[in-house]
Amino acid sequence: MAEPMFLKPYFQEKMWGGDKLATEFGYQIPSDHTGECWAISAHPHGPATVENGKYKGMTLNQVWKDHREVFGNAQGDVFPLLTKILDAKIDLSVQVHPDDAYAEEHEHELGKTECWYVIEADEGAMMYYGHNAQSREEFAEMIQKGEWDKLLRKIPVHAGNFLYVPSGTVHAVGKGIMVLETQQSSDTTYRMYDFDRVDASTGKKRDLHIQQSIDCAMIPHKDPKLNQKHYQVGDVAVTQFVSTEFFAVYEWKVDGGRGTFTRGNAPYTLVSVLDGDGQIEVDDKVYDLKKGMHFVLPYDVKEWTVRGKMQIIASEPGEKA
Repeated sequence: MAEPMFLKPYFQEKMWGGDKLATEFGYQIPSDHTGECWAISAHPHGPATVENGKYKGMTLNQVWKDHREVFGNAQGDVFPLLTKILDAKIDLSVQVHPDDAYAEEHEHELGKTECWYVIEADEGAMMYYGHNAQSREEFAEMIQKGEWDKLLRKIPVHAGNFLYVPSGTVHAVGKGIMVLETQQSSDTTYRMYDFDRVDASTGKKRDLHIQQSIDCAMIPHKDPKLNQKHYQVGDVAVTQFVSTEFFAVYEWKVDGGRGTFTRGNAPYTLVSVLDGDGQIEVDDKVYDLKKGMHFVLPYDVKEWTVRGKMQIIASEPGEKA
């Protein structure tokens, strides 16, 4: 019988993390400085665990490795996508991620293109997004001189914003912001600037990766053009935030009605319930959904109906995944 594959997340403590993953989503977190919920993850640094069905107790990467038919016999050595929720109590470090070619050569894993849906943002919250250098030489010189206020670009954000972060984008999630992040399944981050902070757990500043950041940065910065689409599936309001070679990301807003979805070309779908509660019906069986649940709709789920009052973020692998 076709059924959703519900997942138990893996949590990562971070010096910049807080407790909102517990207070807002009800997760059992390891401490009050938990920064990341790896919600749909087959990455070895934090795999999610299947909670139901015939693969119950297996990690998602085990299912990918041993039961590729679940994913439509998709190609590739690694499960290509990773869904996280981030709680930034303070600013993250300013970072740059490599593209696939650089990451394969230097890190032996995928590159890291990602995107953020802003779940919550304190009043006045800012993202670091892009930079003001016009050449690689100017970029390197401004880093060397520590001209961070001049170099770094900051933009205000609020709940409901969506930002696409292609590899090479200088970026950081700012303090007081929670995001759902959809990304390539990579844990390669080049830390360019860390505000001269000392990690309380080690008593030392965290390592920086200046040369890698200079190598990988998009120069000059260009904001991506997103051709967002809005349409209805029954009573469900759908927004396609982005569709790229790596992934497509959607919002499904269910406001008391219902909508029946049919699988398109994507071999599987990743689903996260950000708010509310309701149900999903698959193969004549109904599953209750609530805020904070994450699951995969495998290849054999060809049709599903959602109903209730929910906000959902869903994603699918792109052509390059």
